Amino acid sequence: MMFGMEKSAEQRQKEKERKQRGARKYGRAKFKQSRKGTLSCISGAGALLILMGCVLYAFAARGEAAGIVGGIVIISFLLSVWGIRCAIQGFHERERNYLTCKIGLPVNAVALILFLAIFIGGLS
Repeated sequence: MMFGMEKSAEQRQKEKERKQRGARKYGRAKFKQSRKGTLSCISGAGALLILMGCVLYAFAARGEAAGIVGGIVIISFLLSVWGIRCAIQGFHERERNYLTCKIGLPVNAVALILFLAIFIGGLS
């Protein structure tokens, strides 16, 4: 009797796996998002928000808040550099979905380019 019970348990397990395989594309498990990619997206969004907030504050203060805005924008710069690093490291994670890495990398690059454009524009 014990063998019959094990066999039915095996059959149930095989049937369960077959049903799950049918719901997936090409019989593969759905991958989770890359953790570093998610951090990259969050840091990119944060860097852009800080950068835009500082630009709006500088316009509202009519250029009188240079020290405060300059100090806060450095955080935006560091966040975007860290986000690019996280996105690159996220591509090295195995069996993950890299969509967040692919989104986070250009978002952080745009934030970094905007920072550099504003910084270089301020020097001239």
